[in-house]
Amino acid sequence: MAVSEQNLSGNQAEGASAIPADLRPLAIEARGLVKSFDGTRAVDGVDISVPEGAIYGILGPNGAGKTTTLRMLLGIIDPDEGVRRVFGHDRPHDIGRLIGYLPEERGLYPSMKCVEAIAFMGALRGLPLKEGRKRGAELLERHGLGHAAGRQIRQLSKGMAQTVQLLGTLVHGPRLVVLDEPFSGLDAINQGKLEMMIRALADDGVTVIFSTHVIHHAERLCEGVAIIAGGKVPYAGSVEAARDRIPAQVRLETRAREGAWLSFLPPETRRNGDFLHFPLPASGIEPLLKGLIEGEAGILSLSIERAGLHDAFVAIAGEAAARALQADSEGARA
Repeated sequence: MAVSEQNLSGNQAEGASAIPADLRPLAIEARGLVKSFDGTRAVDGVDISVPEGAIYGILGPNGAGKTTTLRMLLGIIDPDEGVRRVFGHDRPHDIGRLIGYLPEERGLYPSMKCVEAIAFMGALRGLPLKEGRKRGAELLERHGLGHAAGRQIRQLSKGMAQTVQLLGTLVHGPRLVVLDEPFSGLDAINQGKLEMMIRALADDGVTVIFSTHVIHHAERLCEGVAIIAGGKVPYAGSVEAARDRIPAQVRLETRAREGAWLSFLPPETRRNGDFLHFPLPASGIEPLLKGLIEGEAGILSLSIERAGLHDAFVAIAGEAAARALQADSEGARA
């Protein structure tokens, strides 16, 4: 499901994500971003680095500073302190044609036809209207909306209108796509379609950064995340490293209830009915298995479960931020 300018011309770009993140140049770099409104700090010292070709999430509850951070990165507003660079430029407006931005506040002219709306959004980024109409028609057809090309925006469902606005964000073939709460208001089917589009962009080497208060979108899609709470970023890095902050948990069921084999279990071990639960030892599972077998524990079942991004979020941002995130997610589904 390709959407980039390269694919519109028939040339498949090689996904940058195949190259390790630390070997790729940065699409976005921010250091010490600070922004205050009416004497209140909305963003307080944000540091973010996003390599080219990455899918990167800004994860936090509503009011945490996600939108303000994105707007500073894009040059829509200037930081009070700190620096930000997009593709090495400290004036993002100078390279606006390389950027596609979908704001949280959706807005299309209701009387405008779909293909004209896409062409108009492309023209704002320097794409000639004639080329925008051609690409707009192709994109609508490719994404199952060819029948709606001549319809007015007011005649569309909410999901269809959001798709049209997203296609308008992509029509000029940007190298960086920034999406502010893109999943908000979409049903499960359209959320799945959007996830596919985001993955296709990254496969084409496009950098995608999006804000969200829904953890499972970030966990499924993102190579890296910045966790933001109260305007601060207590963690920015890979999803895997965030999850690895919490030891994997072992769930063990044995035939024997007592024996010398118990001495091989970590001191944090707790019993819940027939099962023993404990963190995976730093030495790994093999020495433990050896002790259990030699001690004739009689292993009935053993499973190892890595921590999820939700558990990592709680450990990093705290219970209060996690509760706010959960409330936002439930409110969005209501």
